[in-house]
Amino acid sequence: MARYRDGLKVATCLFEAAAWHRTVKVICRCGHFGLFHPHGIWWHFHRRGWDDNFGAAREKFWCRECARRLGKRIRPKGIDLVDAPPQITLTLPDEREWKRIVNRFRG
Repeated sequence: MARYRDGLKVATCLFEAAAWHRTVKVICRCGHFGLFHPHGIWWHFHRRGWDDNFGAAREKFWCRECARRLGKRIRPKGIDLVDAPPQITLTLPDEREWKRIVNRFRG
């Protein structure tokens, strides 16, 4: 459920990011980041039955650069929503499935 900060809605999960068409920015402690297409990353989590709240989702991401350099998976320091174009696009849900989910969310 969206929260409010300074009178504005703030998304709390990947579904809200997708519904509001905001790019998901995953930021590592080392400074690297990934910009994910919101619908693709939400669909990835939804198909696997993973919790899409930002806190729980953070545990599913890891930095490839840190993994290559250090030999272990390093979790990101945070997830942000931005208006920049996405760099990483995963498989998108078909339009009928997306509309069904959105209608269920509104109802």
